Amino acid sequence: MEFRIARSELAEAVAWAARVLPARSPVPVLGGLLLDAGSGMLRVSGLDYEASARIEVEADVVRPGRVLVMGRRLVDICKVLPAGTVECSADGSRFSVVSDGARFGLSVLPSDDYPALPALPEFRGVVDAEVFASAVGHVAVAAGRDDTLPVLTGIRVAFDGERMTLSATDRYRYAVRTLGWKPQARDASGEAVVSARRLTDIARSLARSGMVRIALDTGSIGFENGGMRITTRLLEGQLPRHDKLFALTPTAVAVTGREPLLEAVRRVAVVAEGDSPLQLDFSDGSVCLRAGYEDDVASQRLPSALEGTPETTVAFNPSYLVDALSSFDAPVVRFDLLGPGQRALLTGLASADDRDPEPMHRHLLMSVKPLV
Repeated sequence: MEFRIARSELAEAVAWAARVLPARSPVPVLGGLLLDAGSGMLRVSGLDYEASARIEVEADVVRPGRVLVMGRRLVDICKVLPAGTVECSADGSRFSVVSDGARFGLSVLPSDDYPALPALPEFRGVVDAEVFASAVGHVAVAAGRDDTLPVLTGIRVAFDGERMTLSATDRYRYAVRTLGWKPQARDASGEAVVSARRLTDIARSLARSGMVRIALDTGSIGFENGGMRITTRLLEGQLPRHDKLFALTPTAVAVTGREPLLEAVRRVAVVAEGDSPLQLDFSDGSVCLRAGYEDDVASQRLPSALEGTPETTVAFNPSYLVDALSSFDAPVVRFDLLGPGQRALLTGLASADDRDPEPMHRHLLMSVKPLV
């Protein structure tokens, strides 16, 4: 095998395929990247037991062939190669990488032991990659971090006709985002739970790829664009449905600017130790944020509108509130409040007068006991 390729092209391809490589594996070949050169193309593939990735880029192929080398070591080499053309060749048990006088040699892994990449699942439709990446980011903040409950570390991807819904929850918060897509069939429907960490990484890597094809079956989900394709296994189980949780009749509705509120929450939360609450005292015309106990306290007042009651108080875990507010793009946030210690529904609005009956992005938070 022998080929020539621009350093930037090689580095990007290797880094993209290496994103699925396991940090540690009892099977050495799974730490490798498979390089397959032929017909003017270089194909770089990587996989572990949960995911697979493959990317194709143009290359000047002198001698076709395939080789398996340690993936993370090749990533590190590509990062430090001089700019320009890179000459790569495999001869026996050695893979050579040469660029502008710099030369690296890598030992070759036994490619015969390397598993075949799984096939793409059934094609279901296409979605705008940038919109999809943004939507994944909106809900991923609510996904759980506890691996003892794997399904809660996932994002539910559901589609019904031309509407896709992404949702995630860790039982204390629940984020939902809807977006449009183009299904293969008008009556298309289906759902799956995908690792939030995996899906976030996949969505970011494809964000500038235009329209991305989505494939899904009972065991895996796949994404494809041009020469890039990636698959990942689904998580077992189902997330709790959000429909009834979000169907609340609020006793009060508060509306305030999102960015000023986010800045104030971060500022006041400096004195909140651990999971101690950050309290919001809403009244007609303002909201007062308070945190801390005894002598270590902080507060800030902001403009706000309140409907349904002359005043109301609610408190949240500060980090959860920061995550929720940060996940919105809208300039205004609306709080549908049931009362202290109960659910609160946050919705992003275009303006304080916006009354969108079916907002695209909603975030449910469980409130906590207010400060004494």
